Amino acid sequence: MPAATRREMMGGAMMLAMLAWGGRAMADSDSMIEGLIGQMTVEEKAGQLTLMGDLLRLPETFARVNPDYRETNGQKAEAEIRAGRLGGLFNGAGVAAGRRLQKVATEESRLKIPLIFGADVIHGFHTVFPIGLGEAASFEPDLAQRTARAAALEATAFGLHWTFAPMVDIARDQRWGRAAEGAGEDVLLGRLFAEARVRGFQGRDLRDPDSLLACPKHMAAYGAVGAGMDYNSVELSDQTLYEVYLPPFRQAFLAGALSTMSGFNDINGVPASASRRLLTDVLRRQWGFKGFVVSDYESDLELVAHGYARDDRDAARLALLAGVDMSMASGLYIKHLPGLVADGSVPMSAVDESVRRVLFVKKALGLFDDPFRSLDAEKEATRSLTPTARALSREAGRKSIVLLKNDGNLLPLARTTRIALVGPFADDVANLNGPWAPFADRRLGVSLAAGIGSQLTNPGELTVVKGCDIESPIAGGLDQALAAARAAEVILLAVGEGNAMSGEAQSRTAIVLPPDQQALVEAMAATGKPMVVMLRSGRALALSGAARNARAILATWFLGTETGNAVADILFGAAGPSGRLPVSFPFESGQEPFYYSHRGTGRPEVIGKPSEYKARYRETANTALFAFGHGLTYGDIRYDKPAVSEPTLAWDGTIRVSAKVTNAGKREAEEVVQLYIHDKVASLTRPVRELKGFQKVRLKPGESRVVSFVLARRELEFIGEDLVPVAEPGEFEVWVCGSAVTGEAAVFTLVGQ
Repeated sequence: MPAATRREMMGGAMMLAMLAWGGRAMADSDSMIEGLIGQMTVEEKAGQLTLMGDLLRLPETFARVNPDYRETNGQKAEAEIRAGRLGGLFNGAGVAAGRRLQKVATEESRLKIPLIFGADVIHGFHTVFPIGLGEAASFEPDLAQRTARAAALEATAFGLHWTFAPMVDIARDQRWGRAAEGAGEDVLLGRLFAEARVRGFQGRDLRDPDSLLACPKHMAAYGAVGAGMDYNSVELSDQTLYEVYLPPFRQAFLAGALSTMSGFNDINGVPASASRRLLTDVLRRQWGFKGFVVSDYESDLELVAHGYARDDRDAARLALLAGVDMSMASGLYIKHLPGLVADGSVPMSAVDESVRRVLFVKKALGLFDDPFRSLDAEKEATRSLTPTARALSREAGRKSIVLLKNDGNLLPLARTTRIALVGPFADDVANLNGPWAPFADRRLGVSLAAGIGSQLTNPGELTVVKGCDIESPIAGGLDQALAAARAAEVILLAVGEGNAMSGEAQSRTAIVLPPDQQALVEAMAATGKPMVVMLRSGRALALSGAARNARAILATWFLGTETGNAVADILFGAAGPSGRLPVSFPFESGQEPFYYSHRGTGRPEVIGKPSEYKARYRETANTALFAFGHGLTYGDIRYDKPAVSEPTLAWDGTIRVSAKVTNAGKREAEEVVQLYIHDKVASLTRPVRELKGFQKVRLKPGESRVVSFVLARRELEFIGEDLVPVAEPGEFEVWVCGSAVTGEAAVFTLVGQ
C-alpha cells in the first residue's frame, strides 16, 4: 500500500474515531451544555464567543506580537470575566495569574464556565525549534511531531490550553513573508506536516494536562495572496483551491484538530472571515468538522475595510452567520450580538450553535472537569528549556539545514581550519529564532560564533567580525572583515534576513540579500579565499554575484535556540546534511510566484534548444537556481533509471516503482529519495511533476539500495471540472530521483475499469 494512502487511511480512521467520541461527548453532555445555553443571557452567550488579549500575564509579550489591542487594563478584563462577557484570553502565560483568572471565571461568574487560554506557540515556546519552513526541509514529519510535542509540554506548563498553529497555508510566492511559518510549496509535504504537527501539539488525549489544542490556519488560501503581499486579495480557481490549498486543512482535521482560524484575505471577492461557503459548506457540511472557528486578529472587524460590511455591526452579523464562532480581539460579538439578536438580524439559533461548539471543545479539553489543568506551578518551574528539549532543538536544526552547493567538497571543514566568521549574524543571538517566537528568551540561544568556536580544536583560530549590520553599513566594518578574511583559510559568511524581515507583514518586492550584505560578500570574494555562504532566512532567496558563486552554500533558515551548535555539527561533519528544499530558489525575484509543480504550456522552454517564442523571461531561463527537493550530502549519490513492476496499472490495482540508489562517495550519506509523476494527457492540463512520496535512506560509502514505492489509482487523481476527484486512463511518467528536476522517467499506463 502506498505510504501516503496508508497515512490517509490511518488519519481517516482517527477522524472517524474522533467524530464517534465527539458524538458521544455531545450526547453525554447535551444536558449540561444545553442546560448552560438555556440559562445564558444573550450577553453571556456573546461572551463565550469573545476572545481578548491577556494583559494580566506577560503584557509586554502580548504587545510585542500584536499590532494593536483594545483592552488596556487587567482589572477591566477581570470584571468582564466575572460578568460572563469573556470566554478566553490569548498571548499571555504564567500559572499564578492564570489560576487567578480561572478562579474568577469558575467561582465568581454566574454560570462558572471556564476560560480557554490560547497563544501563538508557532515553532516552540521557551525552547525554540526551526521555523516551519526550515523544519519542512527535514522531510521528516515525525520530527515535526516531536518538536510540536515538546512545545506543547512547555506551553501547557505555563498555563496554556490552545495554540494558534500549525500554519498550513501552501506558499508558492516567496515574496510573502508568512511563507516562513508553513511547510512550503508542495501539497503532499504540506499535508503530512499539518497532520504531524496537530498530532504533536494535541498528544494522545485532549484531556491530558499537556495536550495543546491545535488550530490549523488560515482558512483558506491565504498563501495565494496577489503579488505575495500580505493581507492582499486572492483570485483563485475552484480546482486550485480544492487541489492545492484545502488538502492540508483537511489532513489536519483528519488528525483531530478541533479549532481553526479564518484568514485575513478574500477569495474571489468574498472575505474568508465572511465566507459561508468555506466555513460552513466545506468545513462543516462536506468535512464534518465538529470544532469551532476563531477569527484572525480583528479579521471580522476588517470586513468593513474590505468593503464587504457596512459597519462594525454588519461585520459581526456577516462573520457569525458565515461560521466564525469566536471573535478575536475586536470585541464585535460582545458589543453587537445582543442587539443583532434583539432586532432579528441574527437568529438566536445561530448564536446558540456557535456557543455549543465552543463549549463542546472546552469540554473535550477537560476544562469543565478540571478548569485548572495546565496551571501547575511545579511543572512551570521544571519543564522549560530542559536538556532534552535543547537536544531536540539541535537535532531539528541539523536536519533542517540544506547543503545547496559544495564545489570541490569544501565542506566538511577540518576542526583545525583557520576561520574568519563574517557577517551581521556571526555572533548574533537576537535573530536566531525568526518570526513568531514571542515567549523565547533570546539571551539563551547559541550563536554561530559560540557553536563554531566550541568545535574547533583551537578556538583561537576563529576570528569573528560583523562587517555590516543587517540593512546598513558599519564604520570601519568592511576593513575589519577584509583583515580577518586575509588571515584566514576559509571565510564563513553569516548573511541573510533578520527576524523582522520575515513573517507577518514582511512581504518583500526583491527577495535578495540587503545591499550592504551583498557588498560585504563581494568584498570577501575578492580576497580569493574559499567561501561558505550560510543563509539565514524565512523564505527562498534569489542569490546573485559572489553569493551565488561561492564554493559552498547552506540554507540555514531560522533554526532557533541551538542554532550555533546545529550549524557547527554540519560544518565540521559531526552530522551529514540531510535537508532538502521545501521551496524553489529562483534566479530572480521577478520569477515569483515560482514553484516546481506548475502546469505545462503550449510553448515550453527546453534547455539546450532555441528559446525564442518560448515560455521564459528575457533575462533568465524559466528554471530554478535550486529546485524543490534539492539538497546535497557529503556522499556522492547516484540514481539508476526507475523501473515499474508492470507496464500497466489496473484500475483497482497497484504497481511498484523502484530505482537503485548508490552512494559512490567516501562518506556516509542520508538521501531523500523522491517519487514524482506526470499525467501526460488529461481533461485538464496537469503539473509537469507532482511529488507522490519520499523516503529517507542512509547509505554507507559504496552502498547501493533498491528503493521502492507503491502507486495506486488514488495517487493519480486530480480535481476535475465538477470539483470531484477523478483519475483518467492513460500514460503517466514516473521518476525516482533527488529533486523535482532530476532523473530519468519511466512510463506506465493506467487502464480503465
